[in-house]
Amino acid sequence: MQFKSQAVAKPYFIAAIGLFVGQILFGLILGLQYVLGDFLFPEIPFNVARMVHTNLLIVWLLFGFMGGAYYMIPEEAETDLFSPKLALLMFWIFLVAGALTIVGYLTVPYATLAAMTGNDLVETMGREFLEQPLPTKLGIVVVALAFLFNITMTVLKGKKTAIATVLLIGLWGLAVFFLFSFYNPVNVVLDKFWWWWTVHLWVEGVWELILGSFLAFVLIKTTGVDREVIEKWLYVIVTLTLISGIIGTGHHYFWIGTPEYWQWWGSVFSALEPIPFFGMTVFAFNMVNRRRREHPNKAAVLWALGTGVMAFLGAGVWGFLHTLAPVNYYTHGSQITAAHGHMAFYGAYAMVNLMMISYAMPILNGRAANSNKSQVVEMWSFWLMTIAMVFITLFLTAAGILQVWLQRVSDTPLPFMVAQEKIVLFYWMREWAGVVFLIGLILYIASFFIGGKEEAAK
Repeated sequence: MQFKSQAVAKPYFIAAIGLFVGQILFGLILGLQYVLGDFLFPEIPFNVARMVHTNLLIVWLLFGFMGGAYYMIPEEAETDLFSPKLALLMFWIFLVAGALTIVGYLTVPYATLAAMTGNDLVETMGREFLEQPLPTKLGIVVVALAFLFNITMTVLKGKKTAIATVLLIGLWGLAVFFLFSFYNPVNVVLDKFWWWWTVHLWVEGVWELILGSFLAFVLIKTTGVDREVIEKWLYVIVTLTLISGIIGTGHHYFWIGTPEYWQWWGSVFSALEPIPFFGMTVFAFNMVNRRRREHPNKAAVLWALGTGVMAFLGAGVWGFLHTLAPVNYYTHGSQITAAHGHMAFYGAYAMVNLMMISYAMPILNGRAANSNKSQVVEMWSFWLMTIAMVFITLFLTAAGILQVWLQRVSDTPLPFMVAQEKIVLFYWMREWAGVVFLIGLILYIASFFIGGKEEAAK
């Protein structure tokens, strides 16, 4: 059942992909700056490029989440969106605010930007991932509240389903935990303690609920498996996510001046965090194996399966590799952290957004799926991006292991920069893998513009 108001998801999806391209381009710039230190200096210093890279990641994922929700909720609630006009208004506000913030990062020294945007009134800037100026943060709150109002009112006036409820909990949690970005204590220990209430409880908490609900929705649509079966799986995954993820925040409290008991709490509960991701993998493959029909959009099914596998590997396996306190003592802040971060974000959140776009965009364009020729190109993009990310992760892992040995474990530890020079080969290999990833992303975009003599089933 299609609803006219689902069309508001389209601009959100297009903006998400555009910002994703920007994120990857700045990632390649950063990769070159690792090996060619003066690359684009002083025009784009490393700290600015990194800020743009990570902020674009967050913003494009949020655009994808919003677009996915605007597409999914009317279908789940079996009613049109409460206010399509409000959704479009918030889209433009969010896009313009995000673009102006990135322009500010690139054209104004960060300290000057802070002075210009009222950071002396409420000090919120200067923290990793939360570098946004005060007006941008306030804009995000306004957009988020309007979005949540729109989505919640749609659910309230329509049918209530478990999938929609889980998505709502995840989205409300996203908004609530972002409020901790406004709390910036002078004490560095307190600052880091509460900073993780946004960063960790987003990516290892409420965002996983959004991931689970999107995955469940697409699997219902593409496999024909009974909703009751999929919803039971979703409840189990959500329960495991919240139990392990919330207390698992403690793995960030090992070395910041918090009490020693966090080493036990953090180690034990973060060791449980791979379980819900493994559950998602089993869930996705189980549902596809039990499917009652062959959906014409095979590319979307591939993204769904890939999400389960890569989220488990990136967030689960690579997270576990360095999450126990005795191991983390040596690996903390090394390239092993970067390896985990890259595969986890791609596997869990980038892929689930690409899955939603892959499933929804053809339908929004009036067909059940893109042509076979288009889907072949999209599947090539899947494999290029996914394999490239696997190699990026492996190269960063190798760099991290060598870095830890040379810098922290060896009987004659080397200074940081000397150790970095020893592992530069892995940085070059990571850069070339990044180029392959960009080619895959370009193919993904191109696939939506490729037709074929045969039309996909309507």
